[in-house]
Amino acid sequence: MSHCFLSPAPECSRDHNEWRRFLIYLQGRDMVAIAKFKFWEFYILPPDQTSNFTNIRVAYKMEKTRNASNGRGHGESGRSCQVVRPTATKANINDSPTLPVNIVKETVSRGNACIQARVSDTSEDNFSPVLKFSPVVGDRLSSESTIETCSRPEPRAVKQAGPLEKNFVRADPSYLQTLGQAHSGWIFGAIAELVDNSRDAKATKLEISIESIYFKKAGKDIPMLSIIDDGHGMTHQDVVRMTYFGHKQPDADDPNRIGRFGVGFKTGAMRLGKDALVLTQTADSRSIAFLSQSLNQGKDNLEIPIVSYYRKGQFMELDTVVQSEATAKYNLKSIKEFSPFNKYLIGEKAGLFQDKCTGTQIYIWNLDQWGSNYCLEWDNGLNGGSSFHQGDILIRSRRIRSRPGQISQKVPLDYSLRSYLEVIFLVPRMKIYVQGSLVRSRPLAKSLNKTCVETGIIMGKSAHLTLGRCQLEWEQMNCGIFLYWHGRLIEAYKRVGGMIHNGDTGRGVIGVIDVSDLMDEGNGLVWVHNNKQGFLDCEPYARLEEWLGKVADEYWDNKFDSLNVVKDGALYKPDQEWVQCNKCRKWRMLDPGFDTKSLPVEWFCYMKPFEGLCDLPEQKVDAGVVTVSAKRTGYDSRENSLPFEGIATIKVEDMSSDSIGLSRMAEDSSPLKRIRRGLPRACKKV
Repeated sequence: MSHCFLSPAPECSRDHNEWRRFLIYLQGRDMVAIAKFKFWEFYILPPDQTSNFTNIRVAYKMEKTRNASNGRGHGESGRSCQVVRPTATKANINDSPTLPVNIVKETVSRGNACIQARVSDTSEDNFSPVLKFSPVVGDRLSSESTIETCSRPEPRAVKQAGPLEKNFVRADPSYLQTLGQAHSGWIFGAIAELVDNSRDAKATKLEISIESIYFKKAGKDIPMLSIIDDGHGMTHQDVVRMTYFGHKQPDADDPNRIGRFGVGFKTGAMRLGKDALVLTQTADSRSIAFLSQSLNQGKDNLEIPIVSYYRKGQFMELDTVVQSEATAKYNLKSIKEFSPFNKYLIGEKAGLFQDKCTGTQIYIWNLDQWGSNYCLEWDNGLNGGSSFHQGDILIRSRRIRSRPGQISQKVPLDYSLRSYLEVIFLVPRMKIYVQGSLVRSRPLAKSLNKTCVETGIIMGKSAHLTLGRCQLEWEQMNCGIFLYWHGRLIEAYKRVGGMIHNGDTGRGVIGVIDVSDLMDEGNGLVWVHNNKQGFLDCEPYARLEEWLGKVADEYWDNKFDSLNVVKDGALYKPDQEWVQCNKCRKWRMLDPGFDTKSLPVEWFCYMKPFEGLCDLPEQKVDAGVVTVSAKRTGYDSRENSLPFEGIATIKVEDMSSDSIGLSRMAEDSSPLKRIRRGLPRACKKV
C-alpha cells in the first residue's frame, strides 16, 4: 500500500480550526477516515500524540484494474468518479511535488468547512492523486463512514482557448433607492413587509413605534422607527440570506408563510428610511446587520456589514467561524460611524432580549420626508388604561387610496396604521402594539351581521366568500371585498359588480375571502405582486372578479332588500362586538348591552362579560340572528340617540305575505316612528 502526506493550507482561520477539530476527533477516538470509490481506497490515519497536525499520513491502494477503454466507474453513492494517473515525468514531479486537494467535511458541532491541503507523494510509482471529498452524511464521523471521492484529470490534457469567464452582477448602492420605490404608492405597504416577517418568525408580540434618539453624526435628535418582535430570530446564515436581493422561491407552498420573493425587508426598510439596522438573536447566536444608503454613498459596490456572535454559557462571543476578527471589527466600526448605535446603545437594545429570549429588532432612521417634515407623523396618545385616545402612526398626507366607484372620503385604513393593523390578518393571533398601546384586532368575518357564506368553483378551485353588513361602514359610505392571501390582507374595499357603477349599491356590505389556493399555481408561481398590495392581471383573478361581482349583486338584490325585522323594540347599530383574549388569543362575543368602553387594555377570558376559561372554543354567530345594541364602540351615543335604551335580539326572516313590514309597523306605533327616523334608510331592511 502506498502512502502520501496531507499538509494544511487554510485560506482563513475557520479552515485552520476545522482542520484541527477533524484530526483531534480521529486522534481522540483512534479512528481512520476512509474514502472509497470503485478502484481506490484512501485511509486518513489518526495523528500520533506528538503531532502538530501539519503533516498527516494517508494510505491509498487500488482495488481493481481500471478499464483502459473507459476510465470511469461509479462509486458507492452512484456518482461517476475517475482516477487519473498524471503523465508528468519524475523530473516534473520533483519540480512540483505537491497538488491541491479540497476536503469538505461535516463538522461535529456546527457548519461545514472547506479545508485546503497539499498532498506530498511518497509512493514508489510517483502517483499523486487529486482528491475531492464530498460532505459526510450524518452528524458523526466513525471508522465505518464512507466519504465520496472524485478525482479529476490534469487540465493540460484538454486544449482550451482560455479560462472560463463568468459575468457576475454588481449591485450599485443606488439600487437601494430603486428597491424603496416598490412601495412608493402607499408607505404602509413597507411596514406590512416587516410585519409579515415577524409573523413568519412565529412571533406572539410585535411592537411598532417612532421615538427620538440622539445622532452624533447629525448633532441632534432624530426620529427612529423601531419594529421589535419575539419571534425565533435569525442565524448568521439567515441574516446573510435576508440581505440577498431575492432568492429562489420555494417549490412547496407553505400556507402559514407569507414571505416568498426575498425582497420584503429591503423594499420595506428602504421605503421608510435611508438606513436600517437589524439586531436578531436565536437561542445560540446573535447577529447585527446594517443596510445603509449613507454608508454606501459614493461607493462603486454595495457593502452590507454583518457581525455575528455565538453563545458561550451566559455570554455572547465573537463567532470567528463565520467571520474573521478583523472583519468583525471593521464592520462594527462602520456601524458606529454611520448610525446612532454605539457599543452602549447596542448593549442596551440587546438587553431587550433578556436571558435566552429570541427575536428580531429593526431600527430605521433618516425617515422618508414630506416636504420639510416626514411622511409619517406619530402620536403617543394619552396615558392611562383607557382604550380610546391611543397612540397611532399616520400618513401625513391623509390621502384616500383610489378605488373604482368609491365615493367615500373617510377610509381610516388608508392613513391610520392602527386601523390598518386591525384587519391586516384574517385570523389575528399576534399581539401588535403601536406607540406603546395594544391594537384591538378586528376579525372582519366575525364583525358583520346577517352573514352568509357563498361557495363557488373558479377554474377548478373552491372559493368561499363571507358576506355581511356593517353599520359603521354604512355610515362611512364604504363597501367592498377584503381579499386575503395566506391570511394577510392584499386588497381592501374592492368594489365589484354593481358597486363599481353606483355609489349607493352595496353600501355597508362587506365581503371577506381568502384566495391563497386560487392565486397559487402550486409550482412556486403566485399571482401576487412583489409588494403584496395587489394581484397580477391573470385569468384566475379575472374569473374571481367576475364571480365576486355576481355573488355580491345577488346578495344585495335577493337578501338585503327582501329582509324585514318582524319583532318590535329593535334598536340601531346591529353589529356584533367581539374581544380577543390576551392569553389564548381566541375571540369572545360580548353581551349586546355591554359597554365596550369599560374594557381594560388587556382583557382575558375570565373577565366580564365572558367569565369563562381559555380552553373553551370560539363562538359562532347563529344564522339569521342579529344582536342589536345602542352602545357601540366608535359611535357617539349622542348622535341618532333613541328615546329609550335597551337591547334586543331579533330574528331576521325573508319577506312574506304575513310578515309585517317595518314601514307598516311605523304607521301603527309612534315609538317605532321614532325608530324609523333614527335609523338610516338602509337599516330599515337589514
